Amino acid sequence: MKRVFITGAANGIGLATATKFYNDNYHLVLVDLPSLKESELESRFPERMTYIQADVSSEDGLSKINLEIEKGIDVLINNAGITRDATFLKMTNEQWDQVISVNLTSIFKLSQLAAKKMKENNNGVILNASSVVAHYGNFGQTNYTATKAALIAMTKTLSKELGRYNIRINCVAPGFIATNMVKKMPEKILQSMEEKSPLNKLGKPEDIANAYSFLASDQASYITGTTLNVDGGVVIG
Repeated sequence: MKRVFITGAANGIGLATATKFYNDNYHLVLVDLPSLKESELESRFPERMTYIQADVSSEDGLSKINLEIEKGIDVLINNAGITRDATFLKMTNEQWDQVISVNLTSIFKLSQLAAKKMKENNNGVILNASSVVAHYGNFGQTNYTATKAALIAMTKTLSKELGRYNIRINCVAPGFIATNMVKKMPEKILQSMEEKSPLNKLGKPEDIANAYSFLASDQASYITGTTLNVDGGVVIG
């Protein structure tokens, strides 16, 4: 049975992705900060699930995850990410460093651990969570947009280096997605977000999960180094 590792799996896009891969008959290795009891993961996935309570930006967290990687890994989905928004002139070093650490450095380190194991098996898939803001920037998100753009470049480079080992690396760039957090925003803001898409609606977490599922599957066996925008056409606006 194939094993998929999903970071930031306790809610939102991560939880939808875990559900999709569970239905695809993978063994789930889920990583997030809450304890297992605090999450709903145990009730959702009563079998074929391993949970790791870990901070992906800490060496201790990476060590915990690597213990599971050594048991086998087929797919890594680097979904975990944070925001620490502020306009450029007001952004603190701490806000910059926190976002770089979680959204970029941890993905470099975790992908390296995964790729070493995948190389042994001459097979594997790494999928990174970028964002449409990587393409056009976003007010108050110098740190966040920098990480998401960097992931696209890193994905292209890793695809060139690791292709010889039959390891594929791709990005998914979500647009405005109706997670529980987004749904709590004022109606006016939600409407504005919807209007940015030619489809005039927000995406669902399941839309991103379906993209990950496709890119991890044999149907995408000749796709690597690319970024799939799942954004309702926002980037063409």
